[in-house]
Amino acid sequence: MILHAPRAAPGRIDACPAPAKLNLFLHILGRRPDGYHLLQSAFRLLDWGDTLDFALREDGLIRRIGEVPGVAAGNDLAVRAAQALRQASGCALGVDITIHKRLPLGGGLGGGSSDAATTLMALDRLWNTNLGLERLREIGLGLGADVPFFIFGRDAFAEGMGERLQNIALPPAWYVIVAPPVNVPTARIFTDSGLTRNTPPIKVRGFTLSRTRNDLQPVACALYPEVADALSWLERFAPARMTGSGACVFAAVDSEAHAQEIVDQCPARWRAWRAASLARHPMHGSQA
Repeated sequence: MILHAPRAAPGRIDACPAPAKLNLFLHILGRRPDGYHLLQSAFRLLDWGDTLDFALREDGLIRRIGEVPGVAAGNDLAVRAAQALRQASGCALGVDITIHKRLPLGGGLGGGSSDAATTLMALDRLWNTNLGLERLREIGLGLGADVPFFIFGRDAFAEGMGERLQNIALPPAWYVIVAPPVNVPTARIFTDSGLTRNTPPIKVRGFTLSRTRNDLQPVACALYPEVADALSWLERFAPARMTGSGACVFAAVDSEAHAQEIVDQCPARWRAWRAASLARHPMHGSQA
């Protein structure tokens, strides 16, 4: 799957891409007094993900059209993003949102956060609010720590809660992503007593995968053995790691053909995809 720039027509914007992300590493440095965790991570965009359609409404209603299994419309981050943008901008318009869901829920690929970011960028144009990317990132942070990255729209070294972002130059790559059949709640992993929260900070210039890890991975593997099994299987082909809080695991490989060979061997109880890195979020082509 290749994500393209959206299609615009009077009163609507269709096929808006919401790409997946990988956490190439994820370190937990500590915890703030309010309970939020301090982290460092390297985010990588993938040329694979959901797409969303937006149709303008003059009556002010914000509606999700169709079902997203496991997510009620009122809890959907795309709907909440539209509501947050309207509140921040004072806009009186509404929208019908259709989500073509491809990314697995609870996979650590940022699906809901990416949908929210795409919603903010698309509606900033459709509603003519013209807040710009910096203001949209501020609004996005109120929806989730990963949302600002997707609005940032480039590979990034992340710090703080994930909102402090620096662009990093990474070579193009192909990845294999494997999704075991479990939904891993982020809160369950972050509140586990076995999670270490004292990893020393690193500098972006010293960032190498060989000296990093995902601090959430041991907890997820202990709680969800299918994650550990998927990692063990993928490790047969290339060094593998969990992304985010799981459940998906990934490995970088040397070519699209090699990625497809691994995907074709994936056990039937799991799902697997090949995906290329993405240098820039396609929505940036339609956003100031």
